[in-house]
Amino acid sequence: MAGSYSDDLRSRIIAAVAEGASRRSVAARFGVSPSAAVKWFQRWCLTGSASAKPMGGDQRSHRLEAHAALILGAVGEKPDITIGELQVLLAEHGVKASSGAIWNLLNRHGLTFKKRQLTLPSRSAPTSPRPG
Repeated sequence: MAGSYSDDLRSRIIAAVAEGASRRSVAARFGVSPSAAVKWFQRWCLTGSASAKPMGGDQRSHRLEAHAALILGAVGEKPDITIGELQVLLAEHGVKASSGAIWNLLNRHGLTFKKRQLTLPSRSAPTSPRPG
């Protein structure tokens, strides 16, 4: 993913627009899109800063974290519960959550879903048919 433009470039664009140049001509001169110049100038007018906003990170986990007690309680009652069953349980409480979101919540709380112990492959017989 590309990084954000520097604050120096943003401030030079804002200064040029504030001096009276059009946003489109300033954008062409500095090699950015016209929409970027417009948005940066608008944000500078509204907030006094055109610095880049934080990028990335989890923006939605707090929605499911509000129901962590329900999920963790269900796992505590039935340790072999599946992600699909947790989705159904959440849907019964009016919460829509993807399997990945549930997985991430369980991972944050230190829970995994290993269904069985890891076993060594059989040496006496193949475990899958051989092509041929």
